[in-house]
Amino acid sequence: MIKHALSVTREGDFAQWYQTVISEADLAEESGVRGCMVIRPWGYGIWERMQRLLDDAIKATGHENCYFPLFIPLSYFEKEAEHVEGFAKEMAVVTHHRLVADGKGGLVPDPAAKLEEPLVVRPTSETVIGAAFSRWIQSWRDLPVLINQWANVVRWEMRTRMFLRTAEFLWQEGHTAHASADEAREETLKMLEVYRDFAENAVALPVIAGEKPENERFPGAVATYSIEAMMQDGKALQAGTSHFLGTNFASAQNIRFQNAEGQLELANTTSWGVSTRMIGGLIMVHGDDDGLRVPPRVAPWQVVIVPMLRDNADDAALIDYCKALQQALGREHALGEPVRALLDLKAVKSTNKRWSWVKKGAPIVIEVGGRDMAAGNVSVIRRDRLYRADGKLDSVGIAKDDFVGNVGAMLADIQQSLFDEADARLKANITPADDWSQVEAHFAEGNKAPGWLDVRWSRPTGDALDKVVERLKALKLTLRNAPMGQTHPEGQCIFTGEPCVERVLVGRAY
Repeated sequence: MIKHALSVTREGDFAQWYQTVISEADLAEESGVRGCMVIRPWGYGIWERMQRLLDDAIKATGHENCYFPLFIPLSYFEKEAEHVEGFAKEMAVVTHHRLVADGKGGLVPDPAAKLEEPLVVRPTSETVIGAAFSRWIQSWRDLPVLINQWANVVRWEMRTRMFLRTAEFLWQEGHTAHASADEAREETLKMLEVYRDFAENAVALPVIAGEKPENERFPGAVATYSIEAMMQDGKALQAGTSHFLGTNFASAQNIRFQNAEGQLELANTTSWGVSTRMIGGLIMVHGDDDGLRVPPRVAPWQVVIVPMLRDNADDAALIDYCKALQQALGREHALGEPVRALLDLKAVKSTNKRWSWVKKGAPIVIEVGGRDMAAGNVSVIRRDRLYRADGKLDSVGIAKDDFVGNVGAMLADIQQSLFDEADARLKANITPADDWSQVEAHFAEGNKAPGWLDVRWSRPTGDALDKVVERLKALKLTLRNAPMGQTHPEGQCIFTGEPCVERVLVGRAY
């Protein structure tokens, strides 16, 4: 029987397993402020890798980075009624600019320092960026405007969970303005594809890209598209969204331009974003009962070298051997970049260091002892396949030069194997359903990881849609998205009995 590194298993308690992985992998910790977290170096290193790869992809499509203020005047939100209604319950508001002593050893807001207008701590930036667009855009020659910003946002969540739903989180938010609806829709779908490619090829996270139902749209949007990932417990995670806003925000923010014929028109705008929630998805898709497994593309360190030091005179030679190995690895390339190799010389017992890196999910852990050095070898542990068939740790002795020459191929293989494993799980857990009774049976109590159902859908609106949402809510279900590129199905919607126009995914979600 395999003895795993973690005290709790995915099968035993998935929610507690998730929190344990975050703690044992040194990803993040509580901050002292409810819903806010301290992201530790390994967790932030993963975010930096995600940020770098996604930033390159965003810039490759012609977007430029900028930065907008954290504080947004309340009046900006009040111009867009549907938008402010969608975020009103989550807004953090600043009302005073100074504190004074209360005479009891504490501090209170100074009544004389009340702001003339309350400031909202940025929940998203459509309104403040829209105000800037109204200044920047005067003519068709000014379009399109393609910008992105990396920032933090605050949404006052009542039920929080690290990385998945926090009061403050990090993200990128893209905002664009276009001369026509067709151009804006094309932009919306282009960025959805950028997200799909990033999730699958960088994070090894297979996703379903599609359009969200009307009730799941971003407040004020004409259409919202998402990438949906399946966690190991069968729940969905919305991993990224792209919104076609039409002229709704342009009308509220007066984003107008003079067209080539000299007539004034409203611009069509878009917005799109991916956040640190992607790290939560990485944990729940790739983690195992020994901790995290990080795909090599987003691993801060792809190879970690652990010398088996003995606190004797031979240690110096062993360290030199490992330094030479680190330098040789740094000259190799994997997945289009130089290999990132770390030599861990912390004064910690080598076996403890090995298990620390296993729990953190470093793709390859190298152990080097005196015998390895004497034979010109290294002992290699691949994090994607930790154990042999007999349950023992799969540590393989390889000639040092052979390992160095093959490290790029090995890291590429680990990247692909993590994706293939997750992709097979996703495909095996999407089930077609033809009537409501199948939905009820599939999500009955006792089915611990039911995955998603693929059902016929007529796109109801208004009261008809509200009734569908209530039926689903009773089973703790939500509509996820209608996958892109599907063929027109035949038959009736399982909710309304009306002729269906597409198929939609239904499941439980984070």
